[in-house]
Amino acid sequence: MNHTSRHPPRHNTVTPPLLVFDRVSLRAPLGNATLLDDISFTLNPGDRCVLIGPSGSGKTQLLRLCNRLSEASTGEISFEGQTLSTWPVRQYREIATLVLQESSLLDQTVETAIAYPLKLRDLKPAAIQQRVTDWCDRLNLPTEWMRKTEAQLSVGQRQWVAIARALAIEPKLLLLDEPTSALDAGRSDRLVRVLTDLAEKNGTAIVMTTHQFDLACGFATRLLYLENGRLLRDDPADHVDWGAVKQDVIAIEQQSQSEWD
Repeated sequence: MNHTSRHPPRHNTVTPPLLVFDRVSLRAPLGNATLLDDISFTLNPGDRCVLIGPSGSGKTQLLRLCNRLSEASTGEISFEGQTLSTWPVRQYREIATLVLQESSLLDQTVETAIAYPLKLRDLKPAAIQQRVTDWCDRLNLPTEWMRKTEAQLSVGQRQWVAIARALAIEPKLLLLDEPTSALDAGRSDRLVRVLTDLAEKNGTAIVMTTHQFDLACGFATRLLYLENGRLLRDDPADHVDWGAVKQDVIAIEQQSQSEWD
C-alpha cells in the first residue's frame, strides 16, 4: 500500500545576496587614473562591515559606487540580483542610503530635514511623524534641536541629524562614511548599539568607513580592507587582529606623510 506524504517536499532556502561587486574598477573622469581596481565582494542582509584602509585608499569612492553617486568603469554591480545600472536612481536610493562625512541638511530645520525623504516616498503625515519621533527617541535627539537649522548646529550635531535622517528611511543598505568623526564617545557608543540592533532585527546591511579601531572591533562582523584602490582583505571580524590592522594603517599613512614632507 502506497502512502502519500501530506507534507510538501522541503527545499533549502538560501537568502540571496543583497549587493554583489564583480570585478569592479573605477577610473577618474580626468586623467584616467585608477581609483578602484578589480573589486569583488558580496554583501548579505544583516552584514555589519567596516571598510578600513589608509587615507586615499578608495573607501569613499567605494561607498559612492554602492549608492550610484558614481558608476563603475568596468565590472558589474548588482543589488538583489538586478544589475545596479538598471535600477531607477531615486527608487534605489530609498533602499540604499549614504551618509557622507559632511552631509548637508539643505538649510532646513532638523525636523523638516529628517521628514523630507519620507515625504518623497509619499508616506502619510501621521506615519512620517511617527517615524521621525521614533528615531529621534532612539538616538536621543534633543527636542530643542528640532526647530534649528544646520547653521545653528555644531559639526557633530549636524552629523547626528544626518544619521537620524538616514535611519528614519529604514533602508535595506546603509552606507556610512566616518559617521563618528565628530561625535563624542557617548553618541558613538549609542550609534553602535542602534546600528547593531538594526542589523540583527531588521536585516539591514551596513557598510561603515572608520579610523576608530575600537569602534570597528566592537561593531563589525566583517572587515573589508582597502589599500591603493585594491581590496586586499575580506575577513570575518573574529579572524581579525585589529591591533595589527591599526598598525598597518598607521605605518602606511606615516610613510605617505614623510614622502610629502
